[in-house]
Amino acid sequence: MKKIGLLGGMSWESSLVYYRLINTAVRKRLGGHHSAPIVLESVDFAPIEEAMRKGDWDFIASHLSKALQSLEKAEAEVLLICTNTMHLLYPQLRKSTRLPLLHIASVTGEAIVKKGIKKVLLLGTAFTMEQPFFKEVLKKDFGITTLIPNTEDCATVHHIIFEELVRGEITPAAKTAYQGIIAKAQKEGTEGVIFGCTEIPLLLTQADCPLPVFDTTQLHAEAAVKLALN
Repeated sequence: MKKIGLLGGMSWESSLVYYRLINTAVRKRLGGHHSAPIVLESVDFAPIEEAMRKGDWDFIASHLSKALQSLEKAEAEVLLICTNTMHLLYPQLRKSTRLPLLHIASVTGEAIVKKGIKKVLLLGTAFTMEQPFFKEVLKKDFGITTLIPNTEDCATVHHIIFEELVRGEITPAAKTAYQGIIAKAQKEGTEGVIFGCTEIPLLLTQADCPLPVFDTTQLHAEAAVKLALN
């Protein structure tokens, strides 16, 4: 089994979920007392969040590139960036390591295609929803059309992520807000919904949604295990 390297801390709430999901998947696949060999590089999110607000993506790219190199030095063999938003920097970060670096949008696109779905709603941070990096992968590589909420709803989704979910705060009001946004998209012909932020599954599950859910955290973790065991 290959050692999996996790670049986490953005936020640590979802990095914890990655650890659980990967080990659960390994135990399911191998049985017995098996667990995953994992090395975690967990960054301090505060300076990264500040740089995001300032638009200083060069600082973030440099910081995360060094973190990926630390994972490589720790003998990781498969790498994951445990956040959707930082895949905005995937082209730069990919150059910082010789190891396989699984793109979260690619593994999500594969799952959507298997369901035969062509139009999805993307929920995530404002960066993930509004920037093209996630949507372009789905369109170019999988022929999937991606919708995002209207401006007001995008602001609501983003606010809940940064002011509540990354702090571990889960509220009924937040769940209701997200469910209302998903309901609007369903009326507009959306066939599925992407939980395009690794914190969203802390708030919602498939049981809370009328549409098929594509949990990027779950899909990313499962793809890592598949690669690590092959």
